[in-house]
Amino acid sequence: MDLFPIFLKIAARPCVVIGGGNLAESKIEALQAAHARVTVIAPEARPRIVELVEAGEIEWKRRVYAEGDLTGNFLVVAATDDPTVNRAVFQEAAEKNIICNAVDDPPFCDFYFPSVVRRGDLQIAISTSGASPALAQRLRKEINAQLPLDLGDWLTDLGNLRREVTQMEPLNEERKWLLHELAQREVCGYDGCPSRVLARQHALTNPLPVKISPLREETDPARGKKS
Repeated sequence: MDLFPIFLKIAARPCVVIGGGNLAESKIEALQAAHARVTVIAPEARPRIVELVEAGEIEWKRRVYAEGDLTGNFLVVAATDDPTVNRAVFQEAAEKNIICNAVDDPPFCDFYFPSVVRRGDLQIAISTSGASPALAQRLRKEINAQLPLDLGDWLTDLGNLRREVTQMEPLNEERKWLLHELAQREVCGYDGCPSRVLARQHALTNPLPVKISPLREETDPARGKKS
């Protein structure tokens, strides 16, 4: 199966999760991590979900799913323990062009939740197209063990330096080379960081071109002559 890999912005977008059990809990937390506006529809819910409701972080409609519940939502997760309900949710989502994931039921999914390695803004997502979530989880653990714990902080500093470089350097092959070079070097937040010194030296030796307006003759109103 050919999937389109994408990192989707869902902050403040309405997303609904049908179900309140084990399957739903991890999906709710994943949506919350992306700052989605989450509504849960389920007659019962696990303690952690109830805590999120009581804290005002998510909304809970304490009842079973009914047709029409998906209206106005951007994304839906069908996470009940009843395949018939999950597929009914998927059918409504398809009719309303809402992307849907029916947990543990790959044929009834528009997308899959990947296994994710996170270090701050760095995210490495692993998918097996639903063929083996266990393999995806194993690979996540292996990759996670190889990445430094402070990689997220380093990436933050690198991102700040990148913004400095793009303000100083024109868009050309030299800027591209410099950004790739900096991604290989130790980057830090303080002003005397060796990578920042390199970036500034490069900017001094490769200054931005100055645009000079063509010289125009101006009339001296007092003399009526051109100066």
